Amino acid sequence: MGRESEKPGRARPTPLVGREDLLAGARDQLDRGGSVLVHGPAGIGKSAVLRALAAEHAATAHTVLRCSATESESHLPFLALADLLGLVAADVADRLPAAQRTALESALTGRGESTLERDGLALRLAVLSTLRALAARGPVLIVADDLQWLDPASTELLGFAARRLGDMPIRMLCAARTGSDPRGPEHDRFLRATPPDTLAVRVGPLSRAQTAELLARRGFGALPRSTVRDIHRTSGGNPLFALELGRALAENPVPPGPGEPLPVPTSLRALVLNRLEALSAEARRTLLVASAGARPTTALLHAAGRENAEAEIARAAALGLLVTDRDSPGVRFAHPLISAALYAEADTEERRSAHAALSTAASDPIERARHLALATEGTDPRVAERLGEAAAAARERGAPSVAAGLGLLAARHTPPDAEPGPSVWRLQAAEDALIAGETDLARDLARQVLADASAPAERVRAWIVVIESAGHALGEVDAAYPQALADAGEDPRLLALVHYQLAWRATIYEGDFAEARQEAARAASLAERAGDRRTELMALAFQAQAETLMGHPDAPATIKRAMREPQDPRVACDHNGVGAARFRWLIMSDRLAEARTTISALLREVRRRGMVESEVHFLRGLAETELRAGHCARALDLARESLRLARDTGIGQAAAAMFTSLAEAAGGDVERAGALAREAVSRAEDHGDQVYLSRALGALGHAQLVAGDAAGAVRSLRRVRDLEEQLGVTDPARGRWHGDLAEALVRVGEPAEAQRLVDVTRVRASALGRESVLAVLDRAEALARAARGDVDGAVRQLSSARDRLGRLGYGLEEARAVYALAGLRGRRPGAASYEEAARLFRRCRAVPWLRQAEAQPVAEPGTPTAVRAGVSPGAEALGGLAATERQVAALVMEGATNREIAARLFISVKTVEATLTRVYRKLGIRSRVDIVRLAAARRAE
Repeated sequence: MGRESEKPGRARPTPLVGREDLLAGARDQLDRGGSVLVHGPAGIGKSAVLRALAAEHAATAHTVLRCSATESESHLPFLALADLLGLVAADVADRLPAAQRTALESALTGRGESTLERDGLALRLAVLSTLRALAARGPVLIVADDLQWLDPASTELLGFAARRLGDMPIRMLCAARTGSDPRGPEHDRFLRATPPDTLAVRVGPLSRAQTAELLARRGFGALPRSTVRDIHRTSGGNPLFALELGRALAENPVPPGPGEPLPVPTSLRALVLNRLEALSAEARRTLLVASAGARPTTALLHAAGRENAEAEIARAAALGLLVTDRDSPGVRFAHPLISAALYAEADTEERRSAHAALSTAASDPIERARHLALATEGTDPRVAERLGEAAAAARERGAPSVAAGLGLLAARHTPPDAEPGPSVWRLQAAEDALIAGETDLARDLARQVLADASAPAERVRAWIVVIESAGHALGEVDAAYPQALADAGEDPRLLALVHYQLAWRATIYEGDFAEARQEAARAASLAERAGDRRTELMALAFQAQAETLMGHPDAPATIKRAMREPQDPRVACDHNGVGAARFRWLIMSDRLAEARTTISALLREVRRRGMVESEVHFLRGLAETELRAGHCARALDLARESLRLARDTGIGQAAAAMFTSLAEAAGGDVERAGALAREAVSRAEDHGDQVYLSRALGALGHAQLVAGDAAGAVRSLRRVRDLEEQLGVTDPARGRWHGDLAEALVRVGEPAEAQRLVDVTRVRASALGRESVLAVLDRAEALARAARGDVDGAVRQLSSARDRLGRLGYGLEEARAVYALAGLRGRRPGAASYEEAARLFRRCRAVPWLRQAEAQPVAEPGTPTAVRAGVSPGAEALGGLAATERQVAALVMEGATNREIAARLFISVKTVEATLTRVYRKLGIRSRVDIVRLAAARRAE
C-alpha cells in the first residue's frame, strides 16, 4: 500500500482552489495505506476535497465502497450500510459464518431471521468479516461523505470495524461537518468512526485571492474587484456561500454601487428561499415532502400524492437545488443544507402534512411509524402502539439505538392514564439504549422512570438499568441496591433479580467470593419460589462458579442442582451458565478429557447459535484445556483466536490478554507474553476488577519466571497471594501460581519462604484432591531441598513428580519436572539430561522452554561433541558454541535457509538471524559461507 503513489495512470481531476497543501498531506497518508477524515463547517468544500481524493485513489483499489447520507435519512437503520455493502455482500457471503450471514442479510434487506436478538454482536462481526473477505481479494477504499447524517446503527458498525482493521489493506476516506472549534466534541466523535491512525484534515476558509479564483472558474470572473472583496467578507471565505452570492449578483440586473451592501441574503437559507421563488407552490410542496423523506424517489413522491413530481424535480434541478443521476431513481438535494433550510422554513402545518403523506407512502414500517408520529399532534394511543411495533422491528433488526428513539416517541404520544403507560415505553427505550451502548441516555431514561413510575416491577427494572449502565464503576451507583431492594418489597421474582445483581457487586466491587456465593444462593432460592427458572439457573451457575473458585465442598452439589430439568437452552450454553460452571469444576479437578469434551460441545453450540460473547469465553476455555495437556501450539492458536475475537467485540479483553500471555509463555514469544500480561493488569486495574487482576498478575509472574526474571516474578506473585487471600480464594487449582512463586523464591535465595508456601498450599490441595497441584508443589519443594543441600532427596521427589504429572496428562508440567532434574545432572549422576527435557519440550511445542533446554550443556562429560549436539561430524569444529548455535550452524552446513532452520527448530526467523550473528562473532567469520568453509577445512585436516 505504501508504494501506490508510484503506480502510473492515476487520474488527477481539475485542481481545487486553495487546497493544494491539504490535498498533499491527505495523499501522503492514503499512499501509506492510512485513512483520512476531512472535516469543517457546512459549505466549506469537504465534499469537493473528498471527491478529488476518491477519484485519485479509486484506481489503486480493488474494491471501492461508497456511502453518503442526508439529515432526513439519519433515523432509519442501516441505510448507509446498504450503500456500502449492498452490492458486494453477496460476493463474499459464503465466507461468513451462518449467524453472521443471516444478521447481515436481515440488516440489509429487513428480511430473514435476525440473530441479533440472540447476540447483538453478530452484525458487527459480519461487517468486519465482510471487509476482511474483500481485503483478501485486494485493497479496499471506503468513501463516506456526510458522516454527521449517517444513521446511528451504520455509524456504530462502521466505527466498530474501523477500530479493528489493523494492517488490512483497507483505507477510509471520510468527510464530516464540524463546527467552528477544530477540536470540538463532534471532531472526536467522527474520529471514533474511523481507524485509530486516521489523519484528520480540517478544511478552512479561502483567502480573498482564492475566492476570486474560484468565482472566475465558475463563470463569475467579470465581477468588480470590490464586489469580490465584499463577497469574500460576507461569505467568510466559505466556497458554497461565495458561489451563491456570486450567482445572485450575476443574476441581479442592478449591481450594487461602490460601498453599497450586497443586495443578497447572507445565509444559505435565504439564498435557497430566493431561488425557491422561481418554483410554483406545488413544486415547493413536492420538495418539502422530499426533504422530509429518508430516501425520496419519484415513486415515493407519487405515492405521497405529488402527481407532477418528475416535472417539478426537473425544474428544481435546473435551478441548482437538486442533482439528478440517470442510474438512480433517488432525489438528492445539491447540498444537505438546502434540504435543511427548506424544511426549517416550512410552518408546522406544512411539515405535518408532508409527514402525513409519507406515513402511508413509505414502504418501510419503521419510517411509516415515525412519519405518523411527526404528523400527529398530542397523545394518541393508536400512534403509540404503531411506534411500539416499529421499535420492536428495529430491535429485531439489531438497531437498538433506533428502537430507543422510537420508544421515546411512543412515550410522548401515550396518554398518562393509558395501559401500557409512558413509563413502560421509556423503560424499554432505556434498555434498548443500554444495549446500544448509550449508557448516559439509558441512565437518564431510567431515572425518569423512577421519578414517575410506581409499579414495583418497572422500578426494579429501572434500578437494574442504572446499575448496569455503570459498568465496572459499581461504587458510583452503590445507593441503587438498597432502593431496588425496597422497591422489590416481598416479591420473590423481583428480589431474585436484585440479589443476582448483588452477587456481581460482591465479586467485582467488593472482591468477596463468600458474600457473592451467599447472594447468588439467595437469588436462586427466591427465583425458585417465584417460578422464574431462567433467573434460578443463572444464579445457581454463579453460585457454582464462586464455590468452585473458593474450593467450597458444595460445588459439585450446586452444579448438579443447576443441571436438573427443566433447562433453558440459552442459560445452558451461556458463558455464565451451568455448562461453563461444570467445565471449570472439571478442569480444576484434573479431569482433562471430560473438560475437553464439555468445552468443545459448548463451543460448537454457541457457534451454531451465533452467541459470540460466549464463544470468546469458550475458545479461551478450550485453549486452557490444551495448555494443561501440554499441547502448546494448539493452545496458542486458540488463545490468539480468542484474543482477536475479544478485541473485535470489545468483550473480555483483560481475560483474553491474560490467558494468551500464558499461552505465549508456553508456546510462543516470552516478550509478547509479558506485554500481554501487563496489558491485562492495566485493564483490570482500570476497571477495579479484583478477580481478573489476580489472574493477570499470575500471568505476569509466570512470564517473568520463564523470561529469567525471578525477582520480578516474586513481586508479581506475592501480590497474587495477597489478593487471593482478600478474595477468599482457597483452591490452588484456580490460578496455579503457587509452584511458580515457590520456584522463583528459590532462585532469589529464599528457600525457607518457598517451603512455607508449599506447606500451606499442600494442605489445601490435599483437602480438595488436586493431584496435579500437589505434583507441581513437589517439583517446587524439590528445588528448595536441593538449595538446602539435599540433592538426593530432591532427585527422588522430582522423579516422582515427573511420573505423576505424566500419568495425569500434564505434558508441559512433566517436561518442566524433567528440566529441573536435568539441572541436578552435574551434581548427581543418573539424573535426567537436558536432551530428554528438550525432547519433551519439543513434543509439547513449548518453544520458550525448548530454547532454554537447548542453551544448556547437552550431555555427560566425555561424550563426543558431534553425538552430544546431534549434528553432523563436520560440525565438530563448532564445539565451542552453545547448543542452539551449534544446531543452527549444522543446518547451515546442510544448506538450509533461515526459514527452514526456523521451522525445524521451532524458533522464529529473527531468532535464527540473531543466533547466526553470535556464531559469526564467536568464530571470527562474516557469513554463512564461511561456516561451510570452516567446517570443510576442519574435516580436511
